[in-house]
Amino acid sequence: MPQRRARPAEENQPAAPPQPVNHTSRKSVWRRALTSPQPPAPHPPGIGAGTGAPPGRGGTAEVASVVEAALYRDGVRVSSPVTLADTYRALREQPAGMAWIGLARPTDGELLSLAAEFDLHPLAVEDALEAHQRPKLERYGETLFVVLRAARYLDAPEVVDFGELHVFVGPDFVITVRHGAAPDLSAVRRRMEETPELLKLGPEAVLYAILDAVVDGYAPVVAGVQNDIDEIETEVFRGDPEVSRRIYELSREMVEFQRATRPLVGMLHGLMAGFAKYGTDEELQRYLRDVADHVTHTSERVDTFRQALTEILTVNATLVTQQQNTEMRALAEAGFEQNEEIKKISAWAAILFAPTLVGTIYGMNFDTMPELHWGLGYPFAIALMGAVCTSLYVIFKRRDWL
Repeated sequence: MPQRRARPAEENQPAAPPQPVNHTSRKSVWRRALTSPQPPAPHPPGIGAGTGAPPGRGGTAEVASVVEAALYRDGVRVSSPVTLADTYRALREQPAGMAWIGLARPTDGELLSLAAEFDLHPLAVEDALEAHQRPKLERYGETLFVVLRAARYLDAPEVVDFGELHVFVGPDFVITVRHGAAPDLSAVRRRMEETPELLKLGPEAVLYAILDAVVDGYAPVVAGVQNDIDEIETEVFRGDPEVSRRIYELSREMVEFQRATRPLVGMLHGLMAGFAKYGTDEELQRYLRDVADHVTHTSERVDTFRQALTEILTVNATLVTQQQNTEMRALAEAGFEQNEEIKKISAWAAILFAPTLVGTIYGMNFDTMPELHWGLGYPFAIALMGAVCTSLYVIFKRRDWL
């Protein structure tokens, strides 16, 4: 990590009042680049006063955005400023101190104030303002800018909730900008304050603790997703009609999870590659290697989950197709059986129709009909009926209608 940024000489004299940091002409350039073209909205007198933020909505919401700010020296908290201006002033009065500022969904004015105070690069500030960034690590001079995607598993709806965390790490400051509920950085702060020997290693130690918290937060997500996949497998073979939707939704979550973990592997290896160049403490090197091992393992598990879900979706599609084929076969067999019954009914109807036709003809009461007074007329009619019925029966039988 680069050396601490230089302090003005006047700040080391306790009798002199705190002097503002000289940011040269870059300060005005950043303000032009990051300030919205609309004029700032007016606010009541007194709101945002003393915060160090420009007037407007940047000074009106600082109380809600600044989650916690603290100043540390030799791993011990020496002060807990309430506003950003108090933090700046306390850091100037502590040349060997380190400021750790935690923000949640900060306003434009607050980030502009931090950019002006700590020489933050405008591109990094722009990313922090817009959010929705991919995980990455950028170095701007003496400042590291890290984007992380945290995740947590929600048991009730059985979904994965993703958050975004931006971290600025400088020679004597750490600024965290959180977009979302995860991760819980208050737990990271408590853990670091309980181990002052680690905290006194400086901003790098805080960065690695944050990385460890984000990566450790992936473990419950992995366990929850594994449980979901086991349930999905049971539902697939049980024939649950809603399982396809659940597979699709979980697959989309795994795509997001993969986007959060896969770039983190390269980021951590990039940090490890700079150990010798920036003189990273050996204890921190071991700490970072452990975090890298965990995130590599998590990334591999996520890849396995995506492959498993793809295979489950294929199996489910196959089972659905087989079920549809079975239903179609059953319908075809029912139609065939119905057709056979119709053929039998039609054949017997034709057989019975022949004697009915003969009987109907000779049942007509006309005086001039042939064979009415013939002595063999009745036996002939009966024989004709029998011959026609027998002929029809033989024909239908040969055609397997009967």
